[in-house]
Amino acid sequence: MTQVETAETGQAVGDPRETGPGTRRARIRRAILMGFRPGPWKRGLVLAAMALLLGLFMLLHAKIPNRIGNLGSLVETVLPWFGLFIPVLLAGALWRRSVSAMVALTLPVLVWLNLFGGLLKDKSHPGSDLTVASHNVSANNPDPAGTARELAAADVDVLALEEITPQAKPLYEKELAKAYPYHTVQGTVGLWSKLPLADTKPVDIQMDVGPLADTKPVAVKMAYTRALRTTVATDQGPLAVYVAHLGSARVNPRAGFWTDSRDRGAQALGKAIAAEQNERVVLLGDLNGTMDDRAFADITSQLRSTQDAAGDGFGFTWPAEFPVVRIDQILVRGVKPESSWSLPTTGSDHLPVAAGISW
Repeated sequence: MTQVETAETGQAVGDPRETGPGTRRARIRRAILMGFRPGPWKRGLVLAAMALLLGLFMLLHAKIPNRIGNLGSLVETVLPWFGLFIPVLLAGALWRRSVSAMVALTLPVLVWLNLFGGLLKDKSHPGSDLTVASHNVSANNPDPAGTARELAAADVDVLALEEITPQAKPLYEKELAKAYPYHTVQGTVGLWSKLPLADTKPVDIQMDVGPLADTKPVAVKMAYTRALRTTVATDQGPLAVYVAHLGSARVNPRAGFWTDSRDRGAQALGKAIAAEQNERVVLLGDLNGTMDDRAFADITSQLRSTQDAAGDGFGFTWPAEFPVVRIDQILVRGVKPESSWSLPTTGSDHLPVAAGISW
C-alpha cells in the first residue's frame, strides 16, 4: 500500500485508490479464482489418461484380436511408430504444466524402450565368414540391368532376388554371371552364389489344399513358384538357404488388413523350415511383413532376425523413397549374425538388405 503523510499531522495513511470497495471486490474475485484453479496434479487429466492408454495399448498389443480386419497384425506392423505419440503428449503436458500427465507418460516411454530400445544402438561386429543379401527387384523395375550391376558391386557371397519376371531374367543372369558363377532361378525367385549350389528345389508356399492341387502341370506350378531351397557348399560345411516371396498384404476399407495369402505362405514356409535337416539355415526374402507380426510366429520361433541381433536401427526397407516398415528379411539358425545393413536404392521400390554371418 502506498504511504502518504497528512499536512497537519504528518501521519502516514493509505492511498485511497487501494482501499476502495472496487479494489476489495477485485481481490475477492482473484482469491476465488485461485481457489478454483486446479493444481499441477489435477491439470491435464485427459492427457494423463491418453498417456496411460497409449502405454497399455503398446504393452498389450499381442492381445488385440485379429478377428476383425486383422487389426492385431496391422497394429504390430506399424507398432514402432506409436512412439511418435509420446512427444506429442509430452508437449501437451508441458503446455498444461501437468505433473500427472508427465508421470503417466513414463509408462509408454518404458514400454516403447522395452520393445524397441535395443534397436537404437549399433550391435554389429566387424568381420564375418559369409555375407548374404536379398532384394525384391520389382516386376516394374525400369532398369533391371542397372540394378544387377549395383547389386554385383556390393560384393556379397550369396545374393537372393525376388519378383523376377521372365523378361528381366536374362538381364540379371547376364549382368551377374561374372561375379556369381553359380545360380538358380525357380519361378519368380532366384539365388546367385560365389560358392557351389546343390539340392536345389522349389518350395510350395501356396498351401494349395484343393482336390486338384497335386494334379497341376509342372509348368503351371513353376510359374507360380515363389520360394526355393538350396544348399550352399561352404568351407565350414553345408548351409541351407531359403529364398521366399510371400503374398502381399493390403489395407482395404472393407476387408481391413488383408493378409490371407501371406499368412498361408508363412505357415507353409514355417513347416518347410521345421522339416529342414541342416542345422545351419538362412532365410532370405520379401516376407511382406514385420517380424513383430504374430502371423510369422511359425518362422520367428525357429529363426532369428539379423537386424534385431546385429543391426543398427530399425532397418526399414519399404517403400524405398521413404521406408516406414521392414518387410525384407534375413533370418538365421545355427549361425551367428555379425552385422546387418541396408544397401543403396536401385530401380526397385524396395531397399536391398544384407548381413554378415559367422559359424
